[in-house]
Amino acid sequence: IRIDEACPVPTTAWPCQTLLAATWDTDLLYEVGKAAAKELKENNLQIWLAPGMNIHRCPICGRNFEYYSEDPFLTGKMGAAQVLGVQSQGVAACVKHFACNDKETNRKHSDSRVSLRALREIHLRGFEIAVREAQPWTLMCGYNVINGQRCSESWDLLTGILRKEWGYEGIVLSDWWDRSEHYKQILAGDDVKMPTGFPDRVKMAIELGALNRSDLEKCAARVLTLICRLD
Repeated sequence: IRIDEACPVPTTAWPCQTLLAATWDTDLLYEVGKAAAKELKENNLQIWLAPGMNIHRCPICGRNFEYYSEDPFLTGKMGAAQVLGVQSQGVAACVKHFACNDKETNRKHSDSRVSLRALREIHLRGFEIAVREAQPWTLMCGYNVINGQRCSESWDLLTGILRKEWGYEGIVLSDWWDRSEHYKQILAGDDVKMPTGFPDRVKMAIELGALNRSDLEKCAARVLTLICRLD
């Protein structure tokens, strides 16, 4: 749990996700998630921006320490166990970065060109397992583009696959200061644009007929549902 240095609050430095995954021990991952959640609550925090569930595609990726493995099945099982541990304490886990965000350099502008088969069997499989087995309360989009379309603007990814196919019930949020257009994110099923969003542009989209009030109400309902879940 990363606390601002101005707040002299010590928190536990857990082993990185890669090392935890090397145990192949889902019970251990559950307990780590549970213990981290207790620290969240002690510090009046309600959402843990973890676990990272992208795939190790390159050994020198700058965020590999946040991700479990090069194997999507192991990633999914470890992630699901940790999410269940976190949410057993009444706070939310946030699986990220959905999806194909498996490089650190130029993340906000990179285009992940991937076949449908590779997308399904490698990049999405871990997320699918975590969603079906643990129902994380929140999920964060990647900065990146997939085959020409930004993750947080993709209806196929956020609504078609995530919600309609996998049965996801939680909220979706963007990564911080992403490059997506706010109203397009709403239409895709991205409920919260972090850290502040652009309400003036959303209002303009409504006035121009590109967005309806009902589109906003869907996002608002999911956010309110999350608030009611939190302890």
